Amino acid sequence: MRAPLVTVPQNTAAGIGFVLAGMAAISINDVLIKALSGGYPLHQMVFIRSAIGIMFSLMLVQMEGGFSILRTRNPGLHLMRGGLVVISNLTYFAALAVIPLAEATALFFVAPLMITLLSIPLLGEKVGPLRLTAVTVGFAGVVLMMRPWDSQTEVSRFILFLPVLSALTYALNQILTRRLGASTRASAMAVYIQGIFIVVSLGFYAVAGDGRYAVGVENGSLQFLLRAWVWPEGTDRWLFLGLGLNSAIIGFSLAQAYRLADAAVVAPFEYIGLPLAIFWGWVIWGEVPVPVVWAGSALILGSGVFVFIRERMQSRRVAATPVQGRQ
Repeated sequence: MRAPLVTVPQNTAAGIGFVLAGMAAISINDVLIKALSGGYPLHQMVFIRSAIGIMFSLMLVQMEGGFSILRTRNPGLHLMRGGLVVISNLTYFAALAVIPLAEATALFFVAPLMITLLSIPLLGEKVGPLRLTAVTVGFAGVVLMMRPWDSQTEVSRFILFLPVLSALTYALNQILTRRLGASTRASAMAVYIQGIFIVVSLGFYAVAGDGRYAVGVENGSLQFLLRAWVWPEGTDRWLFLGLGLNSAIIGFSLAQAYRLADAAVVAPFEYIGLPLAIFWGWVIWGEVPVPVVWAGSALILGSGVFVFIRERMQSRRVAATPVQGRQ
């Protein structure tokens, strides 16, 4: 099953461009989710944004070849990928309702490190010692931002673990994206994901949409998951519309990024979401990062830039020499 992977033309620059666009949309999405988390349940947000997002994605399907590209020979793998995305989103947003945006993002950003490392055994991609060292430096930045020496945490360890679980399922999702991208368009994969979100959120509504399970619950994350549906009013309607548009942009951009470039190269650039989270947290909620956060962010971003530069150097070296045996 390895052969189909080489049928996708590699375009590192385009892959990085798509992942940057996807991460910008994700940062806006997180702001909207956090802003709305006090009055609406998560499954309602997921349903509305996916219902709106699937319409935008279907437009992209038409642009990429028509509805015929929605046919797939791997429904089981796409279903597995959708399940991983659902778990990743639910766990991350449940944590986001309780902990600061920058902190949740920092915890989640073990995902690109997991993708880079998992791409070696699962995709057979080559990651040299210099890139591995850069990834290690980036991981050190994440650890620095987490401040493990500080034992006085205001939230439970379970809540802090949720973004880490989200990161693991996200990493596995992107590995599957790389495999499925050889035969499936990015817009089609976005439609599959949003369709699964719609089904899952409707299931949540059928079971807990009236808010019966939220009565007496004090945990903020559980309240966010189990709260009763409320029809959006006023400016909230525009925020939900923004969620839908972002859903389409995120699904298409990230799927396209991992179709066009090696996961080990693309993954570190997801760290652009970290300074974006710090920025939005400061502008909207007045969360001013401490010096250790800035230091960790510099390590993380520096490692991503180094990986890109190293990849470009290797690409030029291969292009300048005759092909002999292994790439």
